[in-house]
Amino acid sequence: MKIRTITAFIPLTWPFDKGSIAGAARFLTDARLRFSEAGFSVESLCLATPPFLDVVGYPDTTLLIEFAQTLEYLADQYHIDSVSIGPVIATTPLALLMSIHALPQLIAQTKKVFSGVLFADEFGGVNLGAAHALAEAVYEVAHTTPNGLGNLRLGALANVPPNVPSPFAAYHHGGDSYFIIATEAADLAITAINNARSIREAGKHLTEAIESVSAHILEIADDLVDDHQIRFKGIDFSLTPVPVQTGSIGAAIETLGVDAFGSSGTLLAIAFLMNAIQRANIPRTGLSGVMLPVMGDTILAQRAAEGNFSVNDLLLYSAISNAGLDIIPIPGNTTPDQIGAIFLDLAALSISAGKPMSARLMPMPGLSVGDKVSFDSEHLVDSCVLPVKNLGAKKLFKGTSFLTLDPLPPRKRTKSEIYRFS
Repeated sequence: MKIRTITAFIPLTWPFDKGSIAGAARFLTDARLRFSEAGFSVESLCLATPPFLDVVGYPDTTLLIEFAQTLEYLADQYHIDSVSIGPVIATTPLALLMSIHALPQLIAQTKKVFSGVLFADEFGGVNLGAAHALAEAVYEVAHTTPNGLGNLRLGALANVPPNVPSPFAAYHHGGDSYFIIATEAADLAITAINNARSIREAGKHLTEAIESVSAHILEIADDLVDDHQIRFKGIDFSLTPVPVQTGSIGAAIETLGVDAFGSSGTLLAIAFLMNAIQRANIPRTGLSGVMLPVMGDTILAQRAAEGNFSVNDLLLYSAISNAGLDIIPIPGNTTPDQIGAIFLDLAALSISAGKPMSARLMPMPGLSVGDKVSFDSEHLVDSCVLPVKNLGAKKLFKGTSFLTLDPLPPRKRTKSEIYRFS
C-alpha cells in the first residue's frame, strides 16, 4: 500500500506571505521522510489553498495567471509536487463565470497547478451556466495542451466539500493550516480476497487491514502534529489503484467473483468493498471510496478496450463508490453541449444520493471511439476511447441557468412492511 498524497491545506493571502508557504513545505518534506522511513512509499506532496477567487478577489485573467505561476514557482523551489488553488465556487445563481473562462489559459501556462469548478451542491442547486462554461473549458484544454492531458488538472465538482485531498478537488476552508493523508490501497483488497475462504471473510480481512494500516499512519501523524503544531484532519482511505495488475481495483473486483469488470455483479462488488471501508474504525475524511480511474488501472483500461462498460455505467458505479468519473478518454470531437450534459447527470446523481462526486473527462484530440490511447507515462496505462451519447442538452442549457434540487430523503420501512419469520 502507498500513501497517494500528503496534502497541506493552508490559508493564503495575496501577495503571498512566503513564510507560510515555506513552513508548509518544511512540514511536507518532513512528513514524506517520516512516512518513507516507516516503510510507506509516498506518491506526492500537495499544497492546497482557499478557492483562488477568495484570495485574489477579482477574476482578471492576467492576475489569476500571475497568482498561479508565482505559486508554482514557489512550489518548484520547495519540491512540492502539485498545487491546488481551489475551484471556482459557482453554487449560487449570482456566481461569476468569468474565472471559468480563464481556466484554459491558467492550465496551459502552468504545469503543476490544479483547479476546477464546484457547480452544484445540495444546499444551493445546479448552476447550468457554470456546467456549460466548464464543459467549454474542458474542450478548449483538450485542444490546446499536449495530447489533451491538461484536463488531468481540471475537475468538475458536485457536492464536494473542503478537505478532499485530490489536487483537482482540494481547497482549504477556515482556520489554521491542517493536513490529510490519502491512500493508494487497492492492493489491500486483492490480498484480503485472495487470503479468504469466503466473501464474508474477505470483507472482514479487508476491514482489519484498513484499521491496522491506519493505526500505523496515525502514530506518525500524531508525531507530526506535536512537532509542527499543525492539525491533522484524518485519512482519505480509498482503494485507489496503481497502474499494475497487483494494484488494480478491477483485479480486486474480478478476484471477488465478477467475470469481468463491467459485467453484471460489478455494482454489488463495489458496494461490498465500500462496506468494508465504512466498517473500519478510523478517522475517515475526504471521499474514502473505491476509485475507478480508467486510464489509471490496468484491468479497467483493458475492459474498456474490450467494450465492457460505458461512461453511463461508470456514472452508475459512482453512486456507490464515491468515485465519480475519473480519467475517462472520450472522442476528441465531443462537443461542450455533450460534455456539459454528462456534468448535469453527475450533479443530479450527487445531490439525489447526498454524495460528493467529481469528473475528469479527457477528450482525446483527433481520436474517435475505439481508437487506442497510449501515453509514455508511468501513471497512465494504454486504453481506448470510450463512446459518449451523441446527444446533449442544448435546449436545457439555453432554457435556464440555475436549478434547485433537494436530496432525496431516505425512506425507512415501517414494521408492517418488514417480513419476519414466525
